[in-house]
Amino acid sequence: MRLQACIALALLLAADTESFTATRTRSGSGFASRTQQQSSQRSSVSRRKRQLPTTTSAFLYSAQFQPLNEGLDDKVNNRHSANDYWYNIRTLPSSTILREIGNPVLAVFGWSTAVSVLHHLLASSGRSALQVMASRLCVSSAAHSFLVSSLGLLLVFRTNSAYQRFNEGRKIWEQILSVSRNLSRLSCLYGREIGPSRRHRIRNLIAAFPYLLRHHIRSGCLCEQGSIDERYRLLLEEPAQQMVETRHEGDKRCGGSTNPADHMLPPKECWVDRRNLPWSLIAPGALEKVAKARNRPLWICDRLGREICDIPYGPNFTNRERQHFLSQVEKLTDAIGKCERIHQTAVPLNYARHSLRSLTLWLLTLPFTMVKDLGFMTGPAAAVIAWLMFGIYQIGYSIEDPFQGSLRLSILCDAIREDVMGNLDDDDQDMVEDQARDSAYHVEATSWIDDAADNTLAPTPLPPQILTSKYSVVTTTKSPLFSMADYKALEQ
Repeated sequence: MRLQACIALALLLAADTESFTATRTRSGSGFASRTQQQSSQRSSVSRRKRQLPTTTSAFLYSAQFQPLNEGLDDKVNNRHSANDYWYNIRTLPSSTILREIGNPVLAVFGWSTAVSVLHHLLASSGRSALQVMASRLCVSSAAHSFLVSSLGLLLVFRTNSAYQRFNEGRKIWEQILSVSRNLSRLSCLYGREIGPSRRHRIRNLIAAFPYLLRHHIRSGCLCEQGSIDERYRLLLEEPAQQMVETRHEGDKRCGGSTNPADHMLPPKECWVDRRNLPWSLIAPGALEKVAKARNRPLWICDRLGREICDIPYGPNFTNRERQHFLSQVEKLTDAIGKCERIHQTAVPLNYARHSLRSLTLWLLTLPFTMVKDLGFMTGPAAAVIAWLMFGIYQIGYSIEDPFQGSLRLSILCDAIREDVMGNLDDDDQDMVEDQARDSAYHVEATSWIDDAADNTLAPTPLPPQILTSKYSVVTTTKSPLFSMADYKALEQ
């Protein structure tokens, strides 16, 4: 039977080989000529390779056979695939989540180990009463099996709600990035009407906005007083009373009071260096006003609106353009409120406490269901389960407020500043060239009008290049006849 199978396999391979040979033969002389040409090219390349030095030939071959997708397979934003399993296991001791939940995991491990030791001592004793107590320490796992589904729903719901807040925060800062780019582009398009000095002030305010918003939604002082030179030291007048998270309102630890004065944090001073970002982007005369402002990103929006309203009215900058500018500033103002909503409103306190209490009780009673089968391995097994369950809870807590470290706001702030301030010198040069070109057109038009006014003969047609310039209202391809009155009106 095996011999027949081997013969059949050999015949099948032979048939495949014959069909492949016939296919190559039917392809004609073109295929043969191409094959010979490729062979000659390979032989010539090999001869040149023998003639060239080793380093030169290696460089030529590396440049010739370099893959086109080189650099495209690099990891972006620390994204991990299933092939990175060993790296993730190896870096487990340095995990941030493990450090944050280390105390409850150690507590569960110690408690489970104590239960396993107590069960072993009672079961190994010769007294029947103690052995009965050891048997009663072991309970059925049916209750934990029923409760684990409900507990999983609690943890998953909390983690999903926290991820929705994280995703919303990312979208808010993406909108801030887009609006900042739009404002920078508009200030470049209407640079002549805005003016160079006002355009610089507008761009500096746009670049300073994300830094001030980041400081507004992140609690904590920027730096200490002793590390700054007195000449460049600036005191930020933080509010004397700052509201904590809204979920603590009506908490029993404050006596159940709903008075805002009972939920305030103590005041603290915050010193900054004028030479650092974003304070170096703000005019020296406005630094004191920024330091005294309670809501600094909102102050930036107010100042932007004032700068836009002060732009003089012109033929290329009407109320329509001004309204479009102000609509972009309103989007920045809306972004402040959205960030404050995420930062100041946490997950309901009752839900968070009930989830944590249920998880803790479930883990503390878990060793009694495993000690009969696992023995002294109850402690390590319970510690691993506690790491998994507390880790899910801690992930939801970490991304609940994405502005405290989950989102890389520093990178986003630097990206906005580079996009807004990066092409400022090129835009200034383009504006100078446009003004020089427009001045040349104006001089040409004025000289032509003066020459036409001195001519007392028949009316002379106006040149098309003047009619099509940006200073003319009439745009046509023909040359209409103008009278002397029209010349004088155009000159005025």
